[in-house]
Amino acid sequence: MHHPDKIEVQNINHPGRVSLVDARMYVAMRRALLAILPTGTPGLTVAQIQELVKGRFPSDANASWWAKTVQLDLEAKGIIARERSSPIRLYRIVAS
Repeated sequence: MHHPDKIEVQNINHPGRVSLVDARMYVAMRRALLAILPTGTPGLTVAQIQELVKGRFPSDANASWWAKTVQLDLEAKGIIARERSSPIRLYRIVAS
């Protein structure tokens, strides 16, 4: 079934699993994440990301959930990656 207002997202932690989410919110968060994430290491921590996307996302109340959802999707698609560090740091591996 086609849902024009939805987009399929993946989750790096659950390969093969696809979920449908609001396309407008997904695109807004994807743009926000890719605008703030550095290309290559060192990346940003999840806390830094959540703070930086607040002003770039239409709904601050859900910004943390959307940031995590889009992060996991972009990781699954090989667009961003996480450093092996504590805390986790994320960075872009391709320009998108």
